[in-house]
Amino acid sequence: MTSYTLRSASPAKTRTDAVVVGVVQDSKGASIAPGGEDVAKAYGRKLSPLLATLGVTGKAGEVVKVPTAGTITSPLLVLVGLGKKVDATAVRRAAGVAARAVTNAATVAVALPADTPELVRAVTEGYELGAYTFTAYKHDSKKEDTAAADVVLLTASARKKETVTAFEEARVVVRAVAGTRDWVNTPPGDLTPPKFADAVAEATKQLTKGRGAPKVGIRVLDEKELAELGCGGILGVGVGSSAPPRLVELTYAPKDAKAHLALVGKGITFDSGGLTIKPAQSMGEMKSDMAGAAAVVQATFAIAELGLPIRVTTYAPMAENMVSGSSTRPGDVLTMYGGKTVEVLNTDAEGRLVLADALVRATEQSPDVILDVATLTGHMVVALGDRVAGVLGTDEIVDQVLAAAESAGEAMWPMPIPEAMQDRITSSKIADLAQHDWVRWGGGLFAAAFLREFTAGIPWAHLDIAGPSFNSGSAWGHTTAGGTGVAVATLVDYARTLAD
Repeated sequence: MTSYTLRSASPAKTRTDAVVVGVVQDSKGASIAPGGEDVAKAYGRKLSPLLATLGVTGKAGEVVKVPTAGTITSPLLVLVGLGKKVDATAVRRAAGVAARAVTNAATVAVALPADTPELVRAVTEGYELGAYTFTAYKHDSKKEDTAAADVVLLTASARKKETVTAFEEARVVVRAVAGTRDWVNTPPGDLTPPKFADAVAEATKQLTKGRGAPKVGIRVLDEKELAELGCGGILGVGVGSSAPPRLVELTYAPKDAKAHLALVGKGITFDSGGLTIKPAQSMGEMKSDMAGAAAVVQATFAIAELGLPIRVTTYAPMAENMVSGSSTRPGDVLTMYGGKTVEVLNTDAEGRLVLADALVRATEQSPDVILDVATLTGHMVVALGDRVAGVLGTDEIVDQVLAAAESAGEAMWPMPIPEAMQDRITSSKIADLAQHDWVRWGGGLFAAAFLREFTAGIPWAHLDIAGPSFNSGSAWGHTTAGGTGVAVATLVDYARTLAD
């Protein structure tokens, strides 16, 4: 377990095994970023030729390790590229790169730009999340853990109240993102809907244990209770699996609440596509189809732990979309919670069905805003790639979510819900709504239009995280391989705006 502390000290004189300093691209080639001035001063006139000889450019993601030979107290200087612009996003990503670059060092000092609370947050989140590993299934997990035992974040404002607050609040967000990553990375056989619900219940118990702990209530509805309520979407998706579905509902209701936020997250613990079965190569990452549920649950925990004065009601519908003789068939009609009927035309478009039930449940509490998070459509990945989430819904709420995403350092982009989608979602000849159609274009927009039918006109935004929820490639910035925990930080920052 790594210990993280704040300190106001000279990076050139700090006694650690390694010191991390940022490098910026500029017209002259490369220069030491703010935070590392003492290191630059220690090297003096030797610095520019040294950087040039080593080929240091300051490009984002670049790492160069330099033995210091006594020039500074630390024996190893780690130079990390920030790119051309020093802002929170650049610092967060550089800190993540640094965390993976410094291996086999017991102590590390991080002297990246951190002269504002915003940058302190960025360094803290970036370094801790960049150092994240998932080793629960490794035979010898100690070999995989090369993180330093002690990490010191250096800033001249270390003793200021706002700096300490930014540091401590960033660590709360880190825990929530890491918790999301853990759940997403867990093999699907070990995180079926009942097991996922149990994991949330246990996490809630741990969060609320002890004097002064936040108060978060939980209710878990099993398949019998879902049937009594008439949650046809959740039951229709989960009926083909031997692991029955669940609906987890969380409540956080401080006495001084200034607003009421409802969160809804898609929790498909494994998606085979059902009878509209996926190609084999498309199933390998389908354990991540519950990333939306994991994100809204963990964001709720973070909001409660931060003590934000807003009421939060959270709904995580959980089901496993499998193939069996009892699976829902294309052509079947499901009656959703609240009474609307939906003709199922593609059983691989199951996420919108479980979300529909949960969205109606959310509306019954009359929240001020509803946000749903889901790995919903491949169409959004085609449109925006695998690092950007799409945001659709009420214009004002979409703008607010995008602003929160920017402050949280998460890439999101607005997408429309054209009027023409209304004709497509009401095209069923036998039911109120068509769950899917076979028009090739705009599937992500169709899905959002479908979800809107269950929001009762309440201000709402839909975050389609199908692309950035799981990183199947190499680590980059503070994003490690596997589950990314995307949307958690954005949801927390959105909640902060409601609390102001």
